[in-house]
Amino acid sequence: MIEVKTIEFKNTKRTFLTNAWYVAAISTDVEGEKLFHRTILNKPVLIYRKINGTPIAMLDRCPHRFAPLHLGKRVGDDISCLYHALQFDCEGQCTHNPHGNGLIPKAAKVPTFSLMEKYGFIWIWIGDEAADPSKLPDYSMLTNGHSNSVGHTYMHVKSNYQVIIDNVMDLSHVDHVHGEIISTRGQLTPQIPKVEESSTHVKASWKWKQTPPIMIFSNFLPKPAEEAKHFVQVTWEAPSHIELIIGATQEEFDGELNFHNTTSQYDLHTTTPETEDTSHYFFATRRNHLEEDADFNQFKIKAMHDAFEMEDIPIIENIHTNMGTTDFFSLDPVLMSNDIAPVKFRKSLSKLVEKEINQS
Repeated sequence: MIEVKTIEFKNTKRTFLTNAWYVAAISTDVEGEKLFHRTILNKPVLIYRKINGTPIAMLDRCPHRFAPLHLGKRVGDDISCLYHALQFDCEGQCTHNPHGNGLIPKAAKVPTFSLMEKYGFIWIWIGDEAADPSKLPDYSMLTNGHSNSVGHTYMHVKSNYQVIIDNVMDLSHVDHVHGEIISTRGQLTPQIPKVEESSTHVKASWKWKQTPPIMIFSNFLPKPAEEAKHFVQVTWEAPSHIELIIGATQEEFDGELNFHNTTSQYDLHTTTPETEDTSHYFFATRRNHLEEDADFNQFKIKAMHDAFEMEDIPIIENIHTNMGTTDFFSLDPVLMSNDIAPVKFRKSLSKLVEKEINQS
């Protein structure tokens, strides 16, 4: 493992949107009567399920003495604070005060947050604007296959979330950072990716041939040791979601390669800022081969998780530490052809954040 050093950071302004959907947790993280908690966009958040299974989120802070509510207990669907036993309902309203005459102060209310549960994740809207379901991109490809063909995982990363997005938007790093299992045989580095953009998304794509094929697909191709055509495309959607589709084939046909006409997998990389210097990294993957094999599914998601933990995350954390700021462009970076998509994503996001700040 690469050792991460420490460095003093310059003061930097907010880098994230608040009026947007972020993943708060994998659905299976919040089960039964569990009181789950996590810091999201600098705010402590309590998440739990009502008795009927509906997820609820509120600020993880009692308005009385500011004790973490996740240290308390459930009373039906209400939460009782550990410190002085004030109780709060699912709307954050205090419903019980055991002290004195039992009068409930008008200010005894906890802010709550809108949630959606889709694609195996619980999504949260932290901002002050009304939650807009239409702003959550469509990732239904994750749920269109057999349940044993889909896996989810989570990693905590000591880095600003934009460095994580940079890493996925520039896949030339695969030639240099990753080992044999996802080796692209040096084929991505010489390429200038095809890039498309709008105000809220950036898409980059690559096509190449390699021998032998990428190892994650080779054993599912007719001739595992021979040349195969490959493609990969990544699409960033504001604020922090990246759809990645990669595939390989040894068949000859006209038309563009895609998930359905190749041996392929569909991935979602999505990052949620914890603070400016730490992030929650969520990943989901679905494949179109060996779809019903539960054991292979567990092996697959563990292998992907381990690759991130051992290969991607150490360099990401060191980059963040070495920058000493979240203001990437203030460091006057040397830019090359592989930086087209990451630069476009950063500039698009910066405009959206600046617009939100100016309107607040």
